[in-house]
Amino acid sequence: MAEKVRTGRFVVAVDGPSGSGKSTVSRRLASALDARYLDTGAMYRAVTWAVLRSGADPQDSDAVAKIAGETELTIGTDPTAPHISANGTPVDAEIRGPQVTAAVSAVSAVPVVRQTLVALQREIIAGAERIVVEGRDIGTVVAPDADLKVYLTASADARARRRSAEYAADVTATAADLARRDRLDSTRAVDPLQQASDAVVLDTTAMGVDEVVARLRDLLEGRVTA
Repeated sequence: MAEKVRTGRFVVAVDGPSGSGKSTVSRRLASALDARYLDTGAMYRAVTWAVLRSGADPQDSDAVAKIAGETELTIGTDPTAPHISANGTPVDAEIRGPQVTAAVSAVSAVPVVRQTLVALQREIIAGAERIVVEGRDIGTVVAPDADLKVYLTASADARARRRSAEYAADVTATAADLARRDRLDSTRAVDPLQQASDAVVLDTTAMGVDEVVARLRDLLEGRVTA
């Protein structure tokens, strides 16, 4: 017998560091619940792509803020085919490249960038009946009233292995890059990566995707009335 698909309005906030399983779990959960899916990290990456394309220095906060204000993002929230465009240009592949990855933490730390994108994220959430949102500040900043807040984590080794396999990269170099991004994202002055006080923490080191999704569905079932 097929599982009952959850109905009714809800917001699920999924936070955590890179490699913890946020994207795969969030997309799978959204599909299982017939919900929309929003990858907020892709939005910061798209602005970073625009900054790099313009030739601006990602460390120049004034230039970054100006470009963020001029960049129009179009975000598709279908969990089976999410996509993002910047000023009409599809950038799904480009934003996952090493140059964007190296610069996204600096761009994301600019207050104007965060203010602009958080406002857009809240607009998207408000327009959705059911949505799963992933990022680094969803439960604490973007959607503090989410029906379910989850903080996914995993060991440093597991995260590095997952990310290196995803991008066919060297594990040691990937581990160093993840540690760098963790440090920058957790210590930035505005909206740092952190666990919401009322979030459910799941260590996914030894958990499969299906197991994590099933756990989240059980948690949501207990918090949302159909």
